[in-house]
Amino acid sequence: MAGVPVAFIGLGLMGRPMAFHLLKHGHAVRVFNRNPAKTAGYAEQGGVVCATPAEAARGAKIVFTCVGDGPDVQQVLFDEKTGATREASAGALFVDHSTIAPEAAQQIHARMDGRWRFVDAPISGGQKGAIDGTLAIMCGGAPADFDEAEPVMRSYGKKITLVGGPGMGQAAKACNQILVVNSIMGVAEALMLARRLGADPAKVREAILDGAARSWSLEVLGPKMIAGDDSAGFFIKHQQKDLRIVLESARAKNQPLPATALIHEIYKMLQARGGDKKGNHCLYRAVQIMGGEDWRAD
Repeated sequence: MAGVPVAFIGLGLMGRPMAFHLLKHGHAVRVFNRNPAKTAGYAEQGGVVCATPAEAARGAKIVFTCVGDGPDVQQVLFDEKTGATREASAGALFVDHSTIAPEAAQQIHARMDGRWRFVDAPISGGQKGAIDGTLAIMCGGAPADFDEAEPVMRSYGKKITLVGGPGMGQAAKACNQILVVNSIMGVAEALMLARRLGADPAKVREAILDGAARSWSLEVLGPKMIAGDDSAGFFIKHQQKDLRIVLESARAKNQPLPATALIHEIYKMLQARGGDKKGNHCLYRAVQIMGGEDWRAD
């Protein structure tokens, strides 16, 4: 599907390449970002840079959002002066790629009140997946709304799944984040032990990569850990926001998540050492610290 008029609100690490993919696939894209500097390059490729979310939503069949947390989504959609719903056509479809609580997504769906439609569609795959156009997208909403959005999301998504009704995309994302951080922690511990035992961590990774221990974290993040590369494909501060949502949702359902709660605390240690804007794979630095080495973010 090409040529759909869309808006894209939120041009951060993930949203910026996603919006460029929409342009490359021939869609008519209007963009907004709170920091205007991040809109650079869109006009040159045929996009329209807007001053407010409301202006971006004007005339759009689908309005995509990719911002920080539930209150941020509420603001860009419903602000009395600048919110996207101020100018959105009746019946427009809103698709939110932010990671927020399942309950928050359900509240937004309810606020649409039949005037507009809403799909929660959190994403996974990191900045690399956004740049490569290979994101996994977990969706919650009405099947007909998903069917309308899915061909457009193919511009930047590879695996796009309707999980269930409103909020169920966010439920899947919460489960995804549990697996992500526990996998990163396992890779960090394994590679650090390899080094302490006198083995070459790169060779150990190569030896186990195609066995039962294979994971995206070992494949993609393992080399960064070995190289001591702390650069972010996904910031620690954003990972912590996601884990807060996961743990709050779990507590509301009386479901203990002991390993995830521990990792949340370990990330706090890295944040205390200035690691907010380092990559979430920097759990390996925590393992170093606990082994007697020192680390502090530059």
